[in-house]
Order: sequence, then C-alpha cells, then structure tokens
Amino acid sequence: MKTSSCKAKGHSLENWVCRCIRYLWPVLDGYDVRRPVGSEGGADVKLSPHAVHFFPYAIECKNVETAQLWPSYEQAQAHAKKNPNTTALLIIKKNR
Repeated sequence: MKTSSCKAKGHSLENWVCRCIRYLWPVLDGYDVRRPVGSEGGADVKLSPHAVHFFPYAIECKNVETAQLWPSYEQAQAHAKKNPNTTALLIIKKNR
C-alpha cells in the first residue's frame, strides 16, 4: 500500500471521529474539534480548551488490520501527559 493511501485511510478515521464528537456535542464546531494539519504533531484529533471541557480526552486513532495495542495506547498516554486535563483514548478500526 502506498504511503499516500495509508495516510488517507488514517485521515478518514480521524474525520469520522471529529464528526461523531461534533454530532454528540452540537455546541462544538470545526474550530473546537479538528484533525491535525500537515505534519502537526500530537493527538490525532485536536480539541480546543472549550472542547476539552466537554470531551476531556487525548485521542489516538488507528485504522489498521493488525493493531499493536500497547504501543498505540502508550502513544495516546504520551499525548495525554501534555495536557493534564485529558485522559488517553485509543480508537482502533479494522475493515469489515
């Protein structure tokens, strides 16, 4: 699988998670819940301080067939340590 295809696959899951959060909390908009742009580091779903008030999680998304749970969860925990108001959340999706 090409690198661009892998990135697109990951971006689709991140977009889906953003839409779900905005659906469940209608007071949040695209500025509060968004996907990182380009090579922006950190969590896979960026939350504003306003959004963290409603949804206090540092989200790591994995759209893979063979997920390595512990390394992925440790990555989510590393993102959560950067903001003490958040808890690590790992979202894994497989095809079918």
